This record gives sequence, structure tokens and C-alpha cells, in this order.
Amino acid sequence: MLLAIDTSTRYAGIAFVDEQGLLTQLMHWRSIRNHTVELMPAIDRILERAEALLKDVSCIAIARGPGNFSALRAGLSVAKGLAWTFGLPIVAPTTLAIEAYTHHAYNNPICSILDVGRNQLAWAVFEGTNGILSQITDETISDPVEFMASIPPKALICGEGLEKFGDVLRISSHNQATFAFPYLPSQRVASLASLAWQRFHTGDVESANTLRPLYLRRPTITPPKRAIAKQLNP
Repeated sequence: MLLAIDTSTRYAGIAFVDEQGLLTQLMHWRSIRNHTVELMPAIDRILERAEALLKDVSCIAIARGPGNFSALRAGLSVAKGLAWTFGLPIVAPTTLAIEAYTHHAYNNPICSILDVGRNQLAWAVFEGTNGILSQITDETISDPVEFMASIPPKALICGEGLEKFGDVLRISSHNQATFAFPYLPSQRVASLASLAWQRFHTGDVESANTLRPLYLRRPTITPPKRAIAKQLNP
């Protein structure tokens, strides 16, 4: 059995895969408070619906980012805590890979995008072959114009970033790109569960001790007010 957790953006989700590899439970929501408050109660509910206990789980799957700093930390902390407590392996694909996996049967390059603020997006290009998703570029942050100039012709553009950038990208598209509208948030956690189950059974797992989130950008840290006052009044 596998428990999949995604808190990499405001869209959060949890999925449960049974011992036959069937996705039997899925929850997703848009967080209006914070993932730290909402995540564990949601895990309890989905396990209750699946009539399962945490000790029955064989693997934890977690979306490792890029995404929101605090949201990523919330999910990673829970995933690592469960893995340590129950001695479980972790499967941790990037959020960009998860978004792309939804469309892995597409015959041309697949480019997934996420909004990372400052009018920029994170993106990477993938291709699917015989059900296996391969990443063919590094994860990159660009503005929309740079992004459209960098992707291969006839790419499928998908992912949560379409909610913010879809119209702008479509207007500026000159390379016959295809857009995966509408964006359906529930597909991402379902894709995480499916991709993680595949990787779990091929041994593509890692330890909670070495797992790190993928941020791509350093967090913006605001100095404490007292420190700011000292700077202004030395």
C-alpha cells in the first residue's frame, strides 16, 4: 500500500493505493489557511475511508517541489516523520514531473509549468516512451517570454502554471504549442500516486535521511524588526 502526499502549492492532495496498485482514495483541496493545520487530519480521514492503518503502508510518496517554501516544508516534514516512524522508503518525484506524468502518452515533448511568483514560472521538458517518463531538460525559472522562446516546437504545455500564465502564453505562442486546458488539480495527486507506485516497484526510492526539497530559488528572508531598527539607528 502507498500513501501519496502533495503540498507543494496551494493545491494540496492525498491519495491511497491498495496492495493491487489500485488508486482507491483521493482527496484534494485548495488550502485557505496552511497545510500544517490541514494535512494530518486529512491523512486520518483518507486512511479511515480506506479502512487502513499507517502500519499497513509500504511506501510514502511526496511531491518534492518546486513550490511554495512553507507548503513544501509541511509536506516533507510529515512524509519524513512517517517514514522514520514506520521504517518506510520514500518516492519523491518533482512536482514538474508529476504534472508531466498526467500526459505521458503524448507523442511530442511535454513541458510542465508552475507559478513561482515575481511573474516567473518554473518549468522542465519531459517525454514519455512506453509508459516511462524521462526528463530531457533541467528545471529552470524563466519569465513567460523566455520560456516560450526556449521550449521545443509542438510541445504540450501543462501544469498549474496555466492558471496564471495560460492566456499570456497562448497569445505569444509561435511554435505550434498545445495547451492542456483546463487545469484539473485532482489529476496531480492521482499522477503522483501512479508514478510513485511505478517507481516503488522498480526500486527507485530514497531514504528520509537524504531527502531534500527542490526549491530552485532561495526563500525571501525578512530580518527581525529589532535587527532592522539597529540598522536604522546604529
